[in-house]
Amino acid sequence: MFENRIVVWDIEASRRLFKDSYYGKPLGIPKPKDFEFDAPLILDLMESYYLVKKKKLRVESEEGEALSAKEVEALCAAGYPNFREQYLVYSLLRESGFVVGPGIKFGSDFAVYEHGPGIDHAPYLVQVEKDESQVTATGMVRSGRLATTVRKQFIIAIVNVETRKADFLGFDWWRA
Repeated sequence: MFENRIVVWDIEASRRLFKDSYYGKPLGIPKPKDFEFDAPLILDLMESYYLVKKKKLRVESEEGEALSAKEVEALCAAGYPNFREQYLVYSLLRESGFVVGPGIKFGSDFAVYEHGPGIDHAPYLVQVEKDESQVTATGMVRSGRLATTVRKQFIIAIVNVETRKADFLGFDWWRA
């Protein structure tokens, strides 16, 4: 673990994780063409926690001590204001076969791919909201205009953490 990122220094392990549903990003390679890169893999906390829970990753502190899933969860909760809701949506999408990446450059929580970065463009932008959240008309228009500009469908995931369910509402904008 390094600051708020997880670094997989072992190149073979990095390749396996990236090849297994595009986890992380190879350091210094913005758009890898294949799985034969020679660089460490950088994972964000959300996907690291997911992999720890799936027993595909062991996270160590900067001092080399193994962190439990609960400790990684606590780091995530400190780093993401709506971690529980976002993680629920992240895991639901991953378990449905989607590749989920950060959506920050699009002003959303997630950019979601059907196949993976470099294979296809992310067709969806997902914004996570609590079931009691209020979404403004201005916020909807802003998100919709951005999604349309980058040719993506805007989706709001409305989460109820207690029931561990999310409803996904997709919006398409038409030009008259």
